Amino acid sequence: MKGNFKMIFKSGKFDVGLAIFALLLLCIVIFPLLNKEDPLKMNYTMFQPPGSNLPLGADNFGRNELVELIAGGKTSLIIGILAGAIATCIGLIIGLSGGYLGGLADNILSSVTNIFIVIPSFIILVLISVSISSRSFLTTALVIGFTSWPWTARAVRAQTISLRNRDHVNLAKVSGYSVPKIIVTEILPYIASYVGMAFILQVASGILSEATISMLGLGPQNTVTLGLMLNWATMYEAHMSGAWWAFVPPVLMIALITFSLNLMNTGLDQVFNPQIRS
Repeated sequence: MKGNFKMIFKSGKFDVGLAIFALLLLCIVIFPLLNKEDPLKMNYTMFQPPGSNLPLGADNFGRNELVELIAGGKTSLIIGILAGAIATCIGLIIGLSGGYLGGLADNILSSVTNIFIVIPSFIILVLISVSISSRSFLTTALVIGFTSWPWTARAVRAQTISLRNRDHVNLAKVSGYSVPKIIVTEILPYIASYVGMAFILQVASGILSEATISMLGLGPQNTVTLGLMLNWATMYEAHMSGAWWAFVPPVLMIALITFSLNLMNTGLDQVFNPQIRS
């Protein structure tokens, strides 16, 4: 395990991705401690351009764009992490159970997974979001997490099938280990690196999903997210009035976060994928 941990940092792509992500995270954590301004407070004129007191200008509501960007980045990141954790856990449970048990249990779980794959998750996400009248960032994270697990489940199932007849697993069966114990102690450690990569991708996907549904007006309410900032800029035609500062910063923030996460995932793939490593 220690050897694998050291190997991770030998990947240049992972190091660059981690550095970008850590820098963004540092800004999100430290900036609110230095600036106590409410991101939803309207202190300035509509679409006030950037200046000495407003580095990124003001949005269509006259709110400090920089303060809003940091707050929105924090909320979007929380949504992405929660959604990613939920999707990874669901996919892990279904994939491990179906892949190891096989037979009828695998057929049922695979059928459920295939149904979710055939029906685009975005459609399910939109339909559920429309049906919820009051949406918090937690509700949004739950909805995204419960609609984005199928590909993780399918991939974990394939990995589990390749492991379930290995010698160490058969030895555990002969030793009288229970099914949950075999899955947790004899199979899960061998796909831990893959689970980590799946989680990173799910976080990135969660952030993009939040931005997408928020731009449609179906995101969380009474808060600030990067997607809502884009929604407000679009509604008030910031692009038509030349107020680039209302939509360019959130787009760049989303791009940097997802780029750093995908770069980290690529770096991990280079380390743990034997075909790429060779």
